[in-house]
Amino acid sequence: MDICFVAASEQHRGSSMYYQPLQQIEAYSLPQYRTLNHQLYYNNEGHGTHFSTPSSSEFYCTLESSSATGSFTVYNSPSTVSFSPNGSPISQQDSQSYPPDQDHSPDNNYGSPMSGSCITDDVSNFKHKLRELESVMFGPDSDNLDSYDSAISNGTNFVPPEMDCWRQTMIAISSKNLKHILIACAKAIADNDLLMAQWLMDELRQMVSVSGEPIQRLGAYMLEGLVARLAASGSSIYKSLRCKEPESAELLSYMHILYEVCPYFKFGYMSANGAIAEAMKAEDRVHIIDFQIAQGSQWITLIQAFAARPGGPPHIRITGIDDSTSAYARGGGLHIVGKRLSKLAEHFKVPFEFHAAAVSGCDIQLHNLGVRPGEALAVNFAFMLHHMPDESVSTQNHRDRLLRLVKSLSPKVVTLVEQESNTNTAAFFPRFLETLNYYTAMFESIDVTLPRDHKERINVEQHCLARDIVNIIACEGVERVERHELLGKWKSRFAMAGFTPYPLSSLVNVTIKKLLENYSDRYRLEEKDGALYLGWMNRDLVASCAWR
Repeated sequence: MDICFVAASEQHRGSSMYYQPLQQIEAYSLPQYRTLNHQLYYNNEGHGTHFSTPSSSEFYCTLESSSATGSFTVYNSPSTVSFSPNGSPISQQDSQSYPPDQDHSPDNNYGSPMSGSCITDDVSNFKHKLRELESVMFGPDSDNLDSYDSAISNGTNFVPPEMDCWRQTMIAISSKNLKHILIACAKAIADNDLLMAQWLMDELRQMVSVSGEPIQRLGAYMLEGLVARLAASGSSIYKSLRCKEPESAELLSYMHILYEVCPYFKFGYMSANGAIAEAMKAEDRVHIIDFQIAQGSQWITLIQAFAARPGGPPHIRITGIDDSTSAYARGGGLHIVGKRLSKLAEHFKVPFEFHAAAVSGCDIQLHNLGVRPGEALAVNFAFMLHHMPDESVSTQNHRDRLLRLVKSLSPKVVTLVEQESNTNTAAFFPRFLETLNYYTAMFESIDVTLPRDHKERINVEQHCLARDIVNIIACEGVERVERHELLGKWKSRFAMAGFTPYPLSSLVNVTIKKLLENYSDRYRLEEKDGALYLGWMNRDLVASCAWR
């Protein structure tokens, strides 16, 4: 859920100081969502999950598990996960080579050769061993698991832990327990049991579907992440999913669908804007530094709120910091954002300036921020800081460096919105489990409001979510840029940088509750320890807080 992609066309359903209908100002925001009518079909040229349209031969999105050369080969290992027109998988049984032996560590456990316990000459030998295991487990006369369970309870058989693991895995396969098989496959990869992983991947391909139930759709992308991890191609997939097609307006339309069907981004924007409006209610000159301005959509409602302020609006200056992904999705540079916001401010008679800072977060220095004396400063970190590498990645801890830099500016308020997930320093297997849990909730929430037969749902999930999933699962080191932390860790970072909590206004809570009335009752809003959490059922997904 990368905020840099979020479309700015916000058709707000609620009504409050921070959340008002925008029909009157649509001319100043991004192009509205327009229905696309692509007919999906499988393109068998090249590698990857290719979705194309019959009316155009242009390739517009892909998950490419590119081949890598190495010191050994796993037989019958497919190089890609591909999908047929009806969403069912198509295996490509090409031989796949893997990278040479690498030092084993929690963050790099997929390049080592096969352990001695799973060396097998060929697939037929492996299948023979499977039959032997089945015979040991179930006995030659057993048609089901009852006699096996009975034997264990009577103490007639000793079953070692690895046998019990096999038994559970085979039960999961026979019962089509996709979640269990995904976990078993990830565990096999973590243990360098590549033949087991290959076998489970073959089973998974028969179960996942980009047009199925939430777990089937998520499973398709998590399987792609596992394949990419073995092929060491996760980074290229993450980059290629910012593909040249569709055109920028269509890409934004996909993100606009996600923006409308799920309240996560609106929750983040509204909570941050509420804190800024509260902190600046008596200021005449306001400077807002947005560390990832994307489409600039967050500031539409805040400009409206300032325009309605008793005593008149302040002079507003926004410094918009950019990155290349945002520029691509927007269809151009920061001048597009500045022009739209300036026209909006002019319409509402709000004095306004826009300062463009086309620089990535890791390269930001004080001179990029355009700070002036006499302005009350607000700083916005919305879904941005998790992209900054910290001390676990390199000696240049940009995550904490940015916080110290901002603190040196003495801002009146700093807003933080982040996904409530723990994937930063976790080793591969626990990170996989966390990702599975987090995105299961995300895909289920999409399923409630966006029908499975919606023509563009595949595009929404692939453009908006799949690239992040693959990056989290398949990449390590500097190549893994999706590095989320729980709010507790963010609080520690802010405290170490010298910040103190800024209490959120109760009006923000009330406004967001009104927003959620337009969505499923399974969304949950909770306020605790000075922060707001938006969750789906029993899983927190987004956290928001403010500092000074």
